[in-house]
Amino acid sequence: MQRPTPLPPQAEKPARGGGSRPPVEPLPGSLAPEAESSALLAPVTPIDAPPPGARVDEQDAAGPTPDEHATDSESVGMRDVWRAARARRKALRAEVRRFTGRQRRRRAIWIGVAASLVLLVLVTLGAAYSPLFAVEQIRVAGTSQLKAVDVQKALASQLGTPLPLVDESAVKAALVRFPLVESYTLEAMPPHELIVRIVERTPVGAIQSDAGYTVVDAAGVALSTTTTPPAGQPLITVPNVHSSAFDSLGQVMRALPAAIRSQVTAATATTPDDVTFTLGGTRTQVVWGSADQSALKALVLERAMKAKAPGSVSAYDVSSAGAVVFR
Repeated sequence: MQRPTPLPPQAEKPARGGGSRPPVEPLPGSLAPEAESSALLAPVTPIDAPPPGARVDEQDAAGPTPDEHATDSESVGMRDVWRAARARRKALRAEVRRFTGRQRRRRAIWIGVAASLVLLVLVTLGAAYSPLFAVEQIRVAGTSQLKAVDVQKALASQLGTPLPLVDESAVKAALVRFPLVESYTLEAMPPHELIVRIVERTPVGAIQSDAGYTVVDAAGVALSTTTTPPAGQPLITVPNVHSSAFDSLGQVMRALPAAIRSQVTAATATTPDDVTFTLGGTRTQVVWGSADQSALKALVLERAMKAKAPGSVSAYDVSSAGAVVFR
């Protein structure tokens, strides 16, 4: 292709006003008129064009496709979202830990205390049920008529048993053989002592029968039987030990003070309201009546005996607690 022949330069037109126009100097960095025209006619080469002689791949020459642009932007966006979400979760967890730190410390303290208590209970129970707290000595308390040695022999099977594992049913079966035992309690004294506290039955007198003389308590329980009258026990005369007359007499005998009770040699009752007993060798009669107000009647009788000795009267009538009658 041949370049067109350049036009001849035109004559400069005189400026208005009759003066000649001064020549125009090109600006710095601009091209001269000849170079400018040559640049306008030169073919434009793209910036990202390969150098001359280099092989150009058709796909590279065509440039990135719209799908590739979309994939790159999409993958970059998901990573950013994931990173932002993870950073947000970390920050949220840090805030939660900061605000719940006191509560977690308090919960840890309570858990530690509870674990310590559980451990202490387990250790205590383990020690209590071990041979470290086995029964090595049995002590009997509260006996006056019974022999403590006999009770200890009866309970010898409990020796070597841990204190919490003492068989109460076996203890009861052993003590039932003693009629004088009214009630009992067991008391463990670690590390090796078992205390048996016994309440003995209180005899109220002896009842004569074909078998001999049977000592009974206020409930009619036979405590012992002998062929001769037992010393220190009054002779009781009642229709039946299971009658209401005997129940009333038993209540009266238990209400008497020990000083008066020791002087009684005989007691009789045919009904619940005519209890009578005899004092000592003077054979002074005491008319008691029913078992009502027995404590007050015992106090009145005690004062009456101080005022007038049994040897000076034949009878004291305290059936009416408000007024004592001497005979």
